[in-house]
Amino acid sequence: MRNWKRDAVVAASLAALVGVSVGCGSSGGGRAADQPSGGDAGAKQGAGSNEKFKITIGMEGSGLPAPQDDLIKKALDEKLNIDIEMNMIQGFSDYMNQIKVRAAAGNLPDIFQVDLVALNDFAQKGLLLDLTPYLDTKLKTAKSFMTESLMKKGMVNGNYYAITRIADVAFSSFWIRKDWLENLNLSMPTNLDELYNVAKAFTEQDPDGNGKKDTYGFTGTELGAFSPIFGAYGTAGPGSTFLKDGKVVNAYYDPGLPEALQYIQRLISENLVDPQLMTNKGTMARDQAFQGKAGIIWAGWTDIAKQEFIEQYKTVNPKAEWVQLGPPKGPYGQYDSAFDSERPSRMLALPKSLEKQPEKLQRIFDLLNYISDKEGNRLVMYGIEGRHYNVVDGKIVLTEAMAKEGNYFHYYQLTGRPNEEYLPTKFPAEENYIKYALTLPRLQSIDSNILPPAGYSAADADRYAKEEIVKFIYGKRPLSEYPAFLKTMEDTFKYKLYVEEGQKRAKELGLVK
Repeated sequence: MRNWKRDAVVAASLAALVGVSVGCGSSGGGRAADQPSGGDAGAKQGAGSNEKFKITIGMEGSGLPAPQDDLIKKALDEKLNIDIEMNMIQGFSDYMNQIKVRAAAGNLPDIFQVDLVALNDFAQKGLLLDLTPYLDTKLKTAKSFMTESLMKKGMVNGNYYAITRIADVAFSSFWIRKDWLENLNLSMPTNLDELYNVAKAFTEQDPDGNGKKDTYGFTGTELGAFSPIFGAYGTAGPGSTFLKDGKVVNAYYDPGLPEALQYIQRLISENLVDPQLMTNKGTMARDQAFQGKAGIIWAGWTDIAKQEFIEQYKTVNPKAEWVQLGPPKGPYGQYDSAFDSERPSRMLALPKSLEKQPEKLQRIFDLLNYISDKEGNRLVMYGIEGRHYNVVDGKIVLTEAMAKEGNYFHYYQLTGRPNEEYLPTKFPAEENYIKYALTLPRLQSIDSNILPPAGYSAADADRYAKEEIVKFIYGKRPLSEYPAFLKTMEDTFKYKLYVEEGQKRAKELGLVK
């Protein structure tokens, strides 16, 4: 399901952040953080091939250690004669607002994260370095690692403008309190009727045995909480575009969507759903689940099955047992969700101003190539050999230091990682959860391929659609008015333009005939 846009942070409040390095201080002889990468300071810095170049990287995130404690930074700096400085902002909306302010000021980081809309906008304005001339020469290793098909996701008007990080694999599924099922003598639900009955029992039959009616069947974050329910009706969440039976389908026009909304409306009307569902953010839903407030949640194994999280919910209730639950069978299918397996997990761009600093640009290419080759990719995946891992009989075996110090390494995986190797190695205790999530049936979303066309405002349409879908599921608007909702989407918000763009992009990429 597409992410709903939240209100933008006022740009003026971010202006003070322009050029301020977040997460790491400067070191060495590089340019000051508040000077543009194409300015005089940068030009003077790259006077000789042996010069140590400061490379600033802008990215959404948090949790980096101080530069002096950042072992991955130190290893990359020493290997490539560079000085990496990470500019981190937590929260993608806040991060993108800062990047837009910095772009307007001509002060972009040397490598920075973008979304598809910003990529297209910045490229059209001539702010980005066209990578096309470099891919088969100076970026050959990185291109091979990312694959050409993934690189196409970073194209604008036929040219390549983004480093596309290898796509993530699917992590999510329903999770259910097995101990609650046992307490109430219930079996694992396998279809929509059984799922409803279990949710009702979890709400009304005191599954935790505390003598209070203080539990719900479901919790989650907005409409994503019901992804497998949409899947049971053979569709994706509202607003998604996906492939089905060799055709491109927009979920709003799928007959299964209003039927799924009717099922969800029943759950909500009978108080089987956490009342905070539509306002839950971050870890709020998981916190509710861990505190014993709900018995079913749709979440990634990364949010529940890691040992640290198991310890959290076992501290609240030692008998609690969260287990994965497959998607329920429904009238039109059995899909856990619609997953965009071709979506770059992160897109990075370089400012056009780097053309004036060829030696520095080469050092950036060296970095991207190195972390895409065996030695460098192993470094950014597993850390320092002998400290974070050892090689035993040809296999990577992680040490205790990896669990303590390796939670930020993924930020340095700029071009990605081979997930089939990485995940079971990094999370050996969670291997069964990983395999389970990978085997669940999913519809193929193509949302990452679609750029909102001219004449269509995605933000306005998404805002209206979210408001109306919420009215439908909370009984504030009858589902008999669903056709009228679609007509407003078409007439007022020109939604057909977006639908047509989805069809066009699918054909351009060879996803359909």
